[in-house]
Amino acid sequence: MSAVTVSQVLAMEPLRGAGPTVLAGAAGLGAAVRWVHTTELVDIASLLRGGDLVLSTGIALPDDAAGLSSFARSLHASEATGLVIELGRRWSRVPDALVVACEELDLPLVALDREVRFAAVAQAVGERIVDEQVDELRSAQRVHDVFTQLGMAEAGPAQILEATARLAGATVVQEDDRHGVVDYRPGPDGASAFLADWTVRSRTAVLDDRTGWDAARGWLVTRIGRPERGWGRLVLHCPEAPSQRATAIVERAAAALALHRLHDRHRDGPVRRAHSELLLGLLADPTSPELLERCQVAGLPVAKRQFVGLAVRPATAPDGTRPDTDEVLAAVVHSVHEARVPALVAAVDRDVRVLLSLAVGSDAERATDDLARRVQRRQRAVVGAGRVATRVGELDRTLHESRHVLDSVPAGAAGEHVLRLADVHLRGLLAMLADDDRVRMFVRRELTALREHDEREGDGLVDVVRALVLHPRSRSDAAASLHLSRATFYDRLAKVQRVLHADLDDPDVRVSLHVALLAEEIASTRAH
Repeated sequence: MSAVTVSQVLAMEPLRGAGPTVLAGAAGLGAAVRWVHTTELVDIASLLRGGDLVLSTGIALPDDAAGLSSFARSLHASEATGLVIELGRRWSRVPDALVVACEELDLPLVALDREVRFAAVAQAVGERIVDEQVDELRSAQRVHDVFTQLGMAEAGPAQILEATARLAGATVVQEDDRHGVVDYRPGPDGASAFLADWTVRSRTAVLDDRTGWDAARGWLVTRIGRPERGWGRLVLHCPEAPSQRATAIVERAAAALALHRLHDRHRDGPVRRAHSELLLGLLADPTSPELLERCQVAGLPVAKRQFVGLAVRPATAPDGTRPDTDEVLAAVVHSVHEARVPALVAAVDRDVRVLLSLAVGSDAERATDDLARRVQRRQRAVVGAGRVATRVGELDRTLHESRHVLDSVPAGAAGEHVLRLADVHLRGLLAMLADDDRVRMFVRRELTALREHDEREGDGLVDVVRALVLHPRSRSDAAASLHLSRATFYDRLAKVQRVLHADLDDPDVRVSLHVALLAEEIASTRAH
């Protein structure tokens, strides 16, 4: 519970009006007062509890120095927080022997120059202590309610850290078992200084129990989960000795993170989630100072660097098998570590999104090609790359371009190289316009008649047109691609012309049909 200190009691009415003077034990004025005990007995120590503040007129206290010294030692042994003497009834000034003894024990000794009603003092202090305890209980209930709601809502680490920073009013950091920063949320004073040289400082912050306070660093540290799981720690910026509320906040937060982690299939889930948040944040606002600082802490250098956005998508093998996104994600993570390239890596929707940070002057294309080869040796995947970004304000552009490249390539495409904007040509344009209603109307206008005929007659005229535009130099090759004889192929081409009322030798007609087929394929790929 929150505590009222000796110095705070002296500042309260009615003690403040009695002219309190601290004669000894000033070092103990910060001790917590649990209650106020009024007495004139010399042997009162056995009736006291730790934290009691003793009020007395001194009437029954001994006259000799040895007796006064013994009385002071008995109070100290009972863990009393101080002794207040009202002058006037017994002494006009407190005996030196009592002052010396209290000073040696760091036991606060206070003299009151004027008379005061001890009952009024006890009432005022008691009410203040009860008020503090009620406030603490309400605060603890609020902490309980917040984390209970987060648990019921199946909140993720980002929401848990945000709630922790908000409740504690301080920076909170989640670190892994290697003392690297997984994620953090800044307090009112920011987080830059708190995060400086984090890994080095964290390694020397030893935690002997579940939760501990490192006074030298101002860290309140608690373990996430059981030690053998190696899930890391949660650190709260806490320059002063932590209150029970602060300890409760950080422990409830760690418990919430551990509970969430139990439902996470991937051991590196927190890192991937943090990377995902950063990538999504950069797509929305790549110039956010806080976001860039979080990138730096997460291991992605942002000052004086060049960047390349990548999108990696599972590709279908000739036998029809296809790796899932998690398998491709693991391949990318291993490849990035193997190549020693700083990067953010996370699965976003059906793709693995990557942001590479490369030294200025390095060969970005070569580094990207090398990474793609490493990935493709592990899993069948297609890799799309955006253009190099030389400023942080262009990070969203290179990330968007990489996804655009993948949306432009044929389904099932794969290879030992990286696809770039220069590789997608007309497909790239159609991918950008795929959601445009005018493109959809164009596709329907060009292909609906053929599809309706195919549904009635089963002639496969759409496939015939596709073979024609894909083999523009040889109708024999087009027929062979469909396993049709030339005569049958020519017969179906004639049917296409009758259905469309158009001449397939007209370049405009063939281009229109080719564009419609490409647009339909791209729309279908994106839908799946």
